[in-house]
Amino acid sequence: MAYSEFLKEYRSGLMENVHYGQMSAVNLTKEEFVSVGQDYEPVYFRSAAKPFQAIPIFMTDFIEKYGITSNESALFLASQRGEIYHQEALVSLLEKLPINENDLICAASYPLNEEPKTQYIQQGFEKRKLFHNCAGKHLGFLTACLANGYDVKQYCHPEHPLQQMIKKYIAYLSEYEIERIRTGIDGCGAPVFAIPLKNMAIAYLKLARPELIDDQLIREAVIKLTAVMNQESHIIAAQNFICTALLKDPNIVAKGGAQGVYCFALRNEGVSFALKIMNGSESPWPNVIASVLEQMQYTNQETIERIKALSPAFVRNDAGVEVGEIVSTIKIV
Repeated sequence: MAYSEFLKEYRSGLMENVHYGQMSAVNLTKEEFVSVGQDYEPVYFRSAAKPFQAIPIFMTDFIEKYGITSNESALFLASQRGEIYHQEALVSLLEKLPINENDLICAASYPLNEEPKTQYIQQGFEKRKLFHNCAGKHLGFLTACLANGYDVKQYCHPEHPLQQMIKKYIAYLSEYEIERIRTGIDGCGAPVFAIPLKNMAIAYLKLARPELIDDQLIREAVIKLTAVMNQESHIIAAQNFICTALLKDPNIVAKGGAQGVYCFALRNEGVSFALKIMNGSESPWPNVIASVLEQMQYTNQETIERIKALSPAFVRNDAGVEVGEIVSTIKIV
């Protein structure tokens, strides 16, 4: 394999850990100007696919029909962390929709973040499907089925018309042949699609620059959903998570997925990146992405500092004493 070093961790001057990865970046003409450590094999989007999986619901008028707020519609795109404001928005959204919580195929879950999870359990509440990390996406799936007249049963079967629609949109936006897209099943039970990183980057480029999308209905849906991602960045993940930190910058469209996949695009610069940390870790994301932005000479220093604050460039022991350093080694220029 051709994977490259992305990050090294040192403890008392001795290298203790290395994170390897691969990355692709494309410019406004969809030419690849960065290729680091790639084997050009398909990579599962995981939750980085959520903007594309939400296109069907944003193509309908059901958001307006049911009086769904911007805050609530962001859940269709979110990997929500179970904060109190997430819980409240999920409950409010479900109350507006002609959907039963038991229709969701995702597993019943506690809130993900530690503080709301502890509070929730202490109050004696049981796990709920509604509080699964991907519940908002599934509510979007079901609502899109209703809008299109599709059967809601087996709405996550790979051959269901909704999932075939999503696959078609991913092929179209990524410029990757639909016959070559690999399909698996994600942790939440929904189909998950795999394409090369370069094609992921092309798809995210079009999220950032929708004028590149010829299909008017898809283009209009993308404009709506990416606006929601930036406006409601706290819903997409949570404070102190990189998706929220990046999406606070109106110039950036970004979303991560499990097993180390991250995609982000810069609107004004007309560039897009897709990367994968090969050991599946998410911890290198802030250091790596901050390094990439610095090498790109990105002008919004506030965004870079906000990302760096999520993962300091040093190692601390349990008492908070600095005992090592974290060094980003990825080179894109």
